Amino acid sequence: MILDEIAAVTRRRVERQKVICCEDKIEADAYALCGSPSALFASAETGSFERAISAPGISFICELKRASPSKGIIARDFPYVDIAKEYEEAEAAAVSVLTEPDFFMGSDDYLRETAKILSIPVLRKDFTVDAYQIYEAKLLGASAVLLICALLDKKTLAVFIKIANELGMSALVEAHDEREVDAALQCGASIVGVNNRDLATFEVNLGLSLRLRSRVPANVLFVAESGIKNADDVRALNDCGVDAALIGEALMRSSDKKAYLMSLRRYV
Repeated sequence: MILDEIAAVTRRRVERQKVICCEDKIEADAYALCGSPSALFASAETGSFERAISAPGISFICELKRASPSKGIIARDFPYVDIAKEYEEAEAAAVSVLTEPDFFMGSDDYLRETAKILSIPVLRKDFTVDAYQIYEAKLLGASAVLLICALLDKKTLAVFIKIANELGMSALVEAHDEREVDAALQCGASIVGVNNRDLATFEVNLGLSLRLRSRVPANVLFVAESGIKNADDVRALNDCGVDAALIGEALMRSSDKKAYLMSLRRYV
């Protein structure tokens, strides 16, 4: 399965990074930011991501996504800073930045530079398999990290959620079925995301979020991810009480991202 391949490549990437900067140092540097956060990391204040997507109605997490394994290159022209500014101007609640380089053509630089110029929180969207990546996210200016249930056993997931929270970041815990939703809740997730894309077949089924919404209690935020393209999709999610929608490919393919996002906002 592609997810296993991505995870294996990610583990090798992290090991290479540890040679460049040892884990003890990057962990210490990340925790040091919590004591006296600088203006550079103001957007990563404790709970900023969680607060941003908990506003009444459905919030939008807008993604900077250059490519994907299933679609190939999505955006050949990728002025990511300008796109991020468009999202903010269109009242996005948060921005999600793909940093995975081998399958999604992402970069840590995209996150670092985006976090500097935005006043809204930024999610580091990567395939977190090692605590090292959470410390990296803090140093890059992220307000939240993505944790995928399919990649992590429950013990590791609980530890990673705890580390993110200690660093003043939120953890968006991604699930794909009932069992993973239950695991996320048992591990203390305060934000559960349901990915409507089957990572084995890449097929998208928006009904997955609609079905699993009732499994998540009202005091836990619910994010629908993938396959959200039009007003009907947004209406359906809003009607069943989804707190936020993460929109990537549809926005990246739009020639006027600000107008596209603002058109979706009119329906909630």
